[in-house]
Amino acid sequence: MNDLELAKKTLIEGGHTIVFVKDGVVSSSNKRGVKPLLEILEVQSLEGYSVADKVIGRGAAFLYALLKPKIIWAKVVSEPALEVLGNYHLDIAFETIVPNIINHDKTGFCPIEMATKDAKTPEEALPLIRKRLQELYS
Repeated sequence: MNDLELAKKTLIEGGHTIVFVKDGVVSSSNKRGVKPLLEILEVQSLEGYSVADKVIGRGAAFLYALLKPKIIWAKVVSEPALEVLGNYHLDIAFETIVPNIINHDKTGFCPIEMATKDAKTPEEALPLIRKRLQELYS
C-alpha cells in the first residue's frame, strides 16, 4: 500500500478529519476546518507527504499551496479549492466535488471559504484565514 492509499484508509477507517503520511509514517488530527493545517504551517512543510483530508475549501487549498504536499486526496472538495490547487500545480484526487463548502450549521457557506473569496495568493489568504478564525473563536 502506498502512502496515499494508507492516508485515505486511515482517514476513512479512523474517523479522522485529516491524515498525513510520509514513508509509511502516519500522523492524523480530528480537529475541524483549517486548524490542523495552520498548526503544521507553524512548524514544517508537507513536502513529500501524502494527505487525505475530509473537506477542502478555498482556504485550505491556499494553505496547501504553502505547505506543498506531494499529493492530496479529499472526500469533498469545492470548485474554488480545485481552482487554487490547480493554479499551484498540486496533485489532488477526490470523491466528491461541490460548488462551495457549506458551514457546519448548514445555514450558509463556510466562513473560511468566504473569507478567502477575493484572495489571489496564499500570502494574501493566510492573514484573512487567521483573522476570520480569531473572529469566530474569540
